[in-house]
Amino acid sequence: MDNTLYVALSRQMILAREMDVIANNISNADTPGFKVEQIMSQTNPKPLADGSVPGSPNLNFVLDVGVARDFSQGALSQTGRPLDVGIEGDGFFKIAAARGERFTRDGRFTMDSKGVLVTASGEPVSGDGGPITLDPSKGEPTIASDGAISQGGVRVGKLSVYRFAAMSALEKDGDGLYRNAGNQSPEAAPDVRLSQGSVESSNVKPVIEITRMIEVSREYERIAKLMDQTSQLNAEAIQRLGKVN
Repeated sequence: MDNTLYVALSRQMILAREMDVIANNISNADTPGFKVEQIMSQTNPKPLADGSVPGSPNLNFVLDVGVARDFSQGALSQTGRPLDVGIEGDGFFKIAAARGERFTRDGRFTMDSKGVLVTASGEPVSGDGGPITLDPSKGEPTIASDGAISQGGVRVGKLSVYRFAAMSALEKDGDGLYRNAGNQSPEAAPDVRLSQGSVESSNVKPVIEITRMIEVSREYERIAKLMDQTSQLNAEAIQRLGKVN
């Protein structure tokens, strides 16, 4: 295969992956706590495919090196539900998931059949003293801005919020949860404010994502056209050489 085609194909593979990421962003534009993502790429120098030109400079292929995640604050949307909690600031709720400790910005909490505060997917929410248990007979709880939870004027627990020195330690783990893949020690975030009766919206900007989708689609088409033209030139060159011989 021609070196031009190799380079073009490497770029097409990145664009296809980028299109998948953009489509995922758009589909999660209404998912509470979702953080917009973007492909990270870099050049990957390689020698010429045919090795016919000794000492020639390397070709720069395009390599997918991962996905970057923007953890900037999303807008808080009022829901009026007493167990919904939005985070204002840099922090995460800690979740005692069955598969291990996890973290989330999605504060759509409910009570299970035992009164334990859980996530939308049923995982227990960790408080400062472990799982938080509420008593439905005592009415709606009050959640203060520092996370303290009270029922009937009596404190029953406190939501714990943590932050990480490097966000790159967090890896998506489904259901709006993140896993501490970097084994960092999360730090308490006492300066973060919590808002009862609201949830953090996704920070995806649909108009920007749709614009990016159009740009990626057009670039993919341009590269496909370039590859077709290169293939035609190669075919014509081979035909001309055959006539000369």
